[in-house]
Amino acid sequence: MNHNKFEKTEDHTGITHNPKLGDKEFEKFSEFIKREFGIKMPPSKKTMLEARLQKRLRALCMSNHSEYCKFLFSPEGLDSEITHLIDVVTTNTTDFFREPKHFELLLSQILPDLFQRNKKSLKIWSAGCSSGEEPYTLAMVLSEFAGKNSSFDFSILATDISTEILQKAKRAIYPMSKVDIIPMALKKKYLLKSKDHTKNLVRIAPELRKKVEFKRLNFMEPFPFKDIKDIIFCRNVVIYFDRPTQHRLFNEFCLRLAPGGFLFIGHSESISGMGLPVRQVAPTVYQRI
Repeated sequence: MNHNKFEKTEDHTGITHNPKLGDKEFEKFSEFIKREFGIKMPPSKKTMLEARLQKRLRALCMSNHSEYCKFLFSPEGLDSEITHLIDVVTTNTTDFFREPKHFELLLSQILPDLFQRNKKSLKIWSAGCSSGEEPYTLAMVLSEFAGKNSSFDFSILATDISTEILQKAKRAIYPMSKVDIIPMALKKKYLLKSKDHTKNLVRIAPELRKKVEFKRLNFMEPFPFKDIKDIIFCRNVVIYFDRPTQHRLFNEFCLRLAPGGFLFIGHSESISGMGLPVRQVAPTVYQRI
């Protein structure tokens, strides 16, 4: 069977061709993505990968996946294309105040607890920050706490594997529909409306943007920073990895978490049976022992 046959589809421009991803090419992509990024790519993901690669084939003026595969695994191709491939295989779904109970707990219990223990300058890490909604939500919550506790300060490190998505996060510009969930009082305080009212865009205020530092980080590579964090958010990220990789990553987070610090994970994730030096304080919230 010729897996690189073309199927005709009609659109407004006329006839186009959508090349199919062959089994051998998919296997090579799958092994490479698992090795380089730690992301599982089982056969059930083949159709998804095939569809997402169409954009790269068009951008590079390539007619099929075999051609793209040869280019990707050449020395010059790997160097120039790897960041684009990351954007193809990663899913950047996030929202402001996603899993809101985490932020309620942070404001009502965890920040007062750390503050009472003389932790007056907190270091927070948003690991897998996507387009910035999580770290900017954290910045709003922490700024609200700082407003009531004058000696309190904080800094946020936000990391992601995707260079393209980090650029979006740094720009901090979002459609109005994205910020509907943010309480009105916080919108008024921390969001700036576009001067062009036809665009329906907002930007995070500069006093919040300066509190967040964005850096690229591939979890499969050694972490380039050694400083200890008081709070780590890594939510809905490790679900893409196999269990041994998840275990290794959570161990890494614990090594970088201050005694008494807090780890937040996604509600679809679990650290059960990993023997980590933490105790559960709420659903998917853990404190370093």
